[in-house]
Amino acid sequence: MGKLIVSLSPHAHGTDTVERNMYGVIIALIPALLASFWFFGIGSAIVCLTSVLACVLFEWTINRFILGNKQNTILDGSAALTGILLGMNLPSNLPIWIILIGALFAIGVGKMTFGGLGQNIFNPALVGRCVLLVAFPAQMTSWPKAGNWLTYPVSSEAVDGMTGATPLSLMKQAIGAKTPEAAQDALSQLPSSLDMLLGNHTNAAGALGAGSLGEVCALALLLGLAFMLWRKIITWHTPVSIIGTVFIVSGLMHLVDPVHYASPVQVILAGGLMLGAIFMATDYVTSPMTHKGQLIYGVCIGLLTIVIRNWGAYPEGMSFAILIMNAFTPLINNYVKPKRFGEVPAKQ
Repeated sequence: MGKLIVSLSPHAHGTDTVERNMYGVIIALIPALLASFWFFGIGSAIVCLTSVLACVLFEWTINRFILGNKQNTILDGSAALTGILLGMNLPSNLPIWIILIGALFAIGVGKMTFGGLGQNIFNPALVGRCVLLVAFPAQMTSWPKAGNWLTYPVSSEAVDGMTGATPLSLMKQAIGAKTPEAAQDALSQLPSSLDMLLGNHTNAAGALGAGSLGEVCALALLLGLAFMLWRKIITWHTPVSIIGTVFIVSGLMHLVDPVHYASPVQVILAGGLMLGAIFMATDYVTSPMTHKGQLIYGVCIGLLTIVIRNWGAYPEGMSFAILIMNAFTPLINNYVKPKRFGEVPAKQ
């Protein structure tokens, strides 16, 4: 008979591992990846593949030669996931050398500077995207029209002929319009809500700019959300609170002034709101730990997104809103920290 070995608690172990969750999120991103390949073709493949390979290579190099850690961390899936998310936040015509800079900042500054996985305070992929947005605003806001499958434009002449206004830029144009007629003209160019859900960025005047790779098809992102909820990789609190807040606030603004503000359904389907709410804001490391904290976090992201979109310099505000709230996550965790069992409140 073998010896009975009694160890310290916990005695019950879950099945969750870093690898399981990272690769689970990657699986959830497959519909959005396939949609980006369908709408953008070879450009999408080049951007995503470059981003993933660069992130994996930079993490291995920094971990091995700068931090002196011989343990191989690139197989846990986190570097590949960062690369995919960074690629999904980029336009399909972005030159390779700019993608490499974004990957370096995402891994080197956003992740490894803080000590690696589990210790970063900001979402690494969003760090890379925002650095590129500030450093290369022209290249990062030249949105290709969907349907150019076999081209990868890098010259200014090619880009000018294949890019167009996005739904978000049309909404921004309507808000800043000086006359009701100009505002209505801008909003009339928006695709229908069903078309935006399916990724059909066209109107009577032709194809619109489809935005970054990950925001072209909202339906594909919702399929990823359903998968992650089913696998219990994330909970509903953060994405629902973000989308719900944006829907309610933009709906009130639309009711007050329908001439200048688009319908709330179009607002939540436009831009990177769905991508950010489902895949970026739900990052384990940079988001609150409790459900109450996640609700507060999501509501604040939604409000900041509306403020930046409507009154900021950029049509999109999701990335900046998430990074701002990443910085507030420790305060939120401290605010909603549950009381210890048996703890007696201090006398005033």
